Amino acid sequence: MDGNGRWATRRGLPRETGHRAGAGAVRRVAEAAYRLGIGTLTLFAFSGDNWRRPAREVNHLLALFEDYLRSAKDECVEHGIRLGVIGRRDRFPESLRAAAESAEVATSGGTAMRLRIALDYSGRAAILRAARRLRENGAVTVEAFSQLLAEVTSADGAAADVDLLIRTGGEKRLSDFMLWECAYAEMIFTDRMWPDFEASDLQAALEEFQVRERRFGRIPTEGDHGCAALLSPAATPAAVAPAPVIPRADHE
Repeated sequence: MDGNGRWATRRGLPRETGHRAGAGAVRRVAEAAYRLGIGTLTLFAFSGDNWRRPAREVNHLLALFEDYLRSAKDECVEHGIRLGVIGRRDRFPESLRAAAESAEVATSGGTAMRLRIALDYSGRAAILRAARRLRENGAVTVEAFSQLLAEVTSADGAAADVDLLIRTGGEKRLSDFMLWECAYAEMIFTDRMWPDFEASDLQAALEEFQVRERRFGRIPTEGDHGCAALLSPAATPAAVAPAPVIPRADHE
């Protein structure tokens, strides 16, 4: 969800206007992901580094997140979407923490799609916190570490591998987003700013993903068909784009 601020600046508008426009894109993309049968959509909305921004902009973003969590809750319940927040929560206002918990409880029975908003999220910090816990547990396996990552980011299940990461706004980097989970992620970078990202852009990204050959270290054999099998509703566990489908609505 990258490019909200730059989208506004290029139009001679306050950066806050760009963030509000980005919130509209969140709704469009989430609705499109639901229709396309995506199993999990994670949106990078606010990184651990974004606290360095001016207090006015940070406060505006926090209010936007709270409004979204409260307003989207009923619609998610209606459509069977499980809404959750990943990342730290101890630095947020009590009202935002309450909104996140209320949305998670209300939508906990959703099975049609999992929609996750990454707030105060840092991939490196999550790995460090999980590593500290791993010393206490002693079970050094990929599965055990993935579970610990979920725990330290308040996720409701073990950290699942990301299939597709989409970043808007023209930047070509991960920016500390889901570093462990993106080990084998396919990546798509687009110059389109997040407020301009449409359902058709998500569809185009999925079509590109479908023709890519995912080998996971092995040699392809006759009969391999790229990623086609991963695009069925039951088999598509994640589509992601950094910050704010994963684009970053909070970035630049």
